[in-house]
Amino acid sequence: MKKNITKADKKYLKRCVELAALAVDAGDEAFGSILVDKEGKIIAEDHNRVNEKNVLAHPEIELARWAVENLSEEERAAITMYTSGEHCPMCSAAHGLVGLGALVYLSSAKQLGEWKSEYNQPEAKINFLPVEEIIKNIEVRGPGEGELLEEIKALHLQSWKVK
Repeated sequence: MKKNITKADKKYLKRCVELAALAVDAGDEAFGSILVDKEGKIIAEDHNRVNEKNVLAHPEIELARWAVENLSEEERAAITMYTSGEHCPMCSAAHGLVGLGALVYLSSAKQLGEWKSEYNQPEAKINFLPVEEIIKNIEVRGPGEGELLEEIKALHLQSWKVK
């Protein structure tokens, strides 16, 4: 079930953008993600590390792995994952299989594809699907709009070395 991003969500998405900027500074693509517990505390965070590790080192995968290793099933279900970009199918599957709770994302996979096309970037090697088509019974909020969305777009352009 898709809902709109709330005012409270924006502070967490801002942290995701900060993490995406760290990824870009490290020569990687602009993706950052956090896990927030039911009390509103950030309990884990990461950014893209594809250049550092391998093509599978998306922050959502790393956070799903961390959650399954450190949290009970009940705790995982109460977690909200915030992320700068909608999950790819691999990350959607990890989110669902681990049993994480809600997902809040800033830019959609569709928007990312449009930006790549607009700036003559190579297409993704896989087909992207809306997260709700992969994860059953998940609450989703996104995409965002306004200044934060423009910030993440600018970070993608920076990572693609577009002037």
